[in-house]
Amino acid sequence: MDRIKSQSRTHTQSHGHAQAHGHAPVYNGMPARELGSEGWHKPWSGGNGGNCLEAMKLADGRIAVRQSTDPDGPALIYTPDEMNAFIQGAKEGAADFLLS
Repeated sequence: MDRIKSQSRTHTQSHGHAQAHGHAPVYNGMPARELGSEGWHKPWSGGNGGNCLEAMKLADGRIAVRQSTDPDGPALIYTPDEMNAFIQGAKEGAADFLLS
């Protein structure tokens, strides 16, 4: 029985599914509250009264992002490569169109 559980866990992990508090798989658009309240950070915050994005690094290396004003709303889940591409692109000005 333990071997079956171990194989199942390995199969789940190899397909990129982390567990949220040992319950359901982590998926894009899931309620952020299912990821818990610990570990969320505001990596950047401006003079907008605290309305910003919060991010959390998940155990499998993916990154969850949520809106700080809606902590129970959906979490967007990104791979490290996706987040790296976004951050590098933003640094290079590729997202400047969002500011005007």
